[in-house]
Parts: sequence; structure tokens; C-alpha cells
Amino acid sequence: MQWHSARQNVLAENVANATTPGFRSHDLAPFPAEADGLAVRRTDARHLTLTSTGPDGRPQAAGSFERTPDGNAVVLEEQMIKSAQNQMDHQMVSSLYGKSLGLLRTAIGRR
Repeated sequence: MQWHSARQNVLAENVANATTPGFRSHDLAPFPAEADGLAVRRTDARHLTLTSTGPDGRPQAAGSFERTPDGNAVVLEEQMIKSAQNQMDHQMVSSLYGKSLGLLRTAIGRR
């Protein structure tokens, strides 16, 4: 969830500098799937995935070649799409976190 928060800050900075001459948009490196040694694997096509990942579970990357005459490379539409995808991914992660806490409470009998 911290990665999604940091990415939202980067995307907001891109939008804020949309009219700055020579500014190029930035993005964070994709969150590593094997951060703790456990690989995330999609075993069924009907399983949920993050909206910014492809069918194989790897991040989708789409480059932009648009430039304004002053050298600015920020495309507001792309930044808003990335921001919306990031928000949906963050909501899904926080929902899963809440559900896992509920399972733990149930397991220890506090529900």
C-alpha cells in the first residue's frame, strides 16, 4: 500500500508539471512480485488481477512518444489513466488486507 501511495505522489507531480518546459513524466518501478521469496502465480484465468498487470501477472508498460514544442513529455490523459489504475489497485490491496485481518480475528475468536 505504501508503494501505491508513493506512486500516486509521483503521478500527481507529473500532472502538476504538465506545463513545465522540458519536463518528462516519471513513474515508479513495478512492485516486485517476489519481495519476500513467495511468487504470486495466477493459476486460473478467472482469478482477479491488478488492473495494471497483464494476463501473465506482469506489469503492462506502454510508452509515450508525444512531445510538445517546448519539450514537455507529459500527456495528461495517460497520467489520469495511470492514476485511476493505481487507485483501483490500492483499493483492492486495502480490501484484501482488511479481509485477512478479519480472518485472523475469526481464527483467534474475537469476531
